[in-house]
Amino acid sequence: MSFRRGVVRQSKFRHVFAQAWKTEHCIDDVRVSRVTWDTSLCAVNPKFIAVIIEAGGGGAFLVVPIGKSGRIDQSCPTVCGHAAPVLDIQWSPHDDNLIASASEDCTVKVWQIPDGGLTSPMTDAIVTLEGHSKRVGILAWHPSALNILLTAGCDNLICVWNLGTGELVYQLADAHPDLIYSVSWNKDGSAICTVCKDKALRVIDPRRGTVLKVKEKVHDGTRPMRAVFLSDGKILTTGFSRMSERQLALWDTKDLSEPMAVQEMDTSNGVLLPFYDPDTNMVYLCGKGDCTIRYFEVTDESPYVHFLSLYSSKEPQRGAGFLSKRGVDVNKCEIARFYKLHERKVEPISMTVPRKSDLFQGDLYPDTAGLEPALLADEWIAGQDAPPLLVSLSGGYSAPPSKHRDTIRSKPQLVSQDSGAGAAPTSAPTSTTTSVAKETDEEVPPPRVATKDTDGNSERPKREEDLLNELLAEMKALRAVVLAQSQRIELLERQLARIEDGDV
Repeated sequence: MSFRRGVVRQSKFRHVFAQAWKTEHCIDDVRVSRVTWDTSLCAVNPKFIAVIIEAGGGGAFLVVPIGKSGRIDQSCPTVCGHAAPVLDIQWSPHDDNLIASASEDCTVKVWQIPDGGLTSPMTDAIVTLEGHSKRVGILAWHPSALNILLTAGCDNLICVWNLGTGELVYQLADAHPDLIYSVSWNKDGSAICTVCKDKALRVIDPRRGTVLKVKEKVHDGTRPMRAVFLSDGKILTTGFSRMSERQLALWDTKDLSEPMAVQEMDTSNGVLLPFYDPDTNMVYLCGKGDCTIRYFEVTDESPYVHFLSLYSSKEPQRGAGFLSKRGVDVNKCEIARFYKLHERKVEPISMTVPRKSDLFQGDLYPDTAGLEPALLADEWIAGQDAPPLLVSLSGGYSAPPSKHRDTIRSKPQLVSQDSGAGAAPTSAPTSTTTSVAKETDEEVPPPRVATKDTDGNSERPKREEDLLNELLAEMKALRAVVLAQSQRIELLERQLARIEDGDV
């Protein structure tokens, strides 16, 4: 009798196991949004957790510190500046306090979250981007260039913005004939890959506005697809077969004629959302409505995509947030962490490689992308490319203070969110529209704002300053309530008019 030897593939990630955190470490009473858009509904970085939630009369999302646990009170302040439901949120890769949100109100807003989280409802964004004619559902930050943000909407447009000036620098209007499902940057930000309702995979140079590669019918099914660029230039897609089986496919951008690998999984209806870890070359697949998270390793050896294991639970997931590698616990050999969204709960799930040693495991934690950008926005626009700058995780990662906060367009508004009293009189009128914000920027000289913000020798006594801060916080909270009620009144008036006209 002969036995085959060497049939087990050698990999340090073969024994990765997933474990949900205990109930006392979960976040409860979170009213997760019921929006039908296929998005993860959650964004996580080493400082904060952001979750899109149900909101009457507009769109809102919750932002809490990552160490938060227990029940979320209904009076907890939210980011509530959109006039319609929020569809996508993404943290900046170069500033852990900066988050972008896309909404059905056709706008994209960028928010500066103060350290420690929100103390009052936030309604004033530091930047508002208006360039889409229909709802905006996709956001993608440039991986290595500072303040470059890509947006895609239901008007089939892709827009690339420079947040340093608030300008639209590139617009791709003719690349897609139908609804765009997903957009992903490559490692150095020189190209993007997209999948569209016409079932085609496209590789596009956003600066030249040219389609470099096209593959028709990546997946035969009619359900939505997703695509993500891998660090070696390959593209991984998820979709459905003609028989409605969920599929995972790997493509080589040098030759898109045939996939390098295809794996079929099951016949569930949920769209598979891929989360890619470039450090370990692992892909995690979370299906909306599923009770499982599958994870795979992508290698250069056939069959290229290797199934590792799956995490299964009793409760289906409404969405999931994927923590960047800078936030994982290296002392516990945690290589990834998900924040699974239940109907009214956020549950952390850790992916761990079992090791006996307590020392730092360098093979599990290669240098990862840090906060420091490799390029400025103008350098990338001028044609330069560079991969993200890497940092070591040895001994744990501690974020350096932000050096780029003053590069966002509406600086006076940013200062008013953080410092309170110093810039309050200046920022009070700049609350409703982008045009007013721009006028304020021109009227108030930046040196005066910076001096007020940085000068520690204030002329007012500390007691008077604290009183002014409290008054300003109460005014902001009152203004948020008035804004929400006015939107609700407008909605009720429209419904009453329809009833009177006999439309209902």
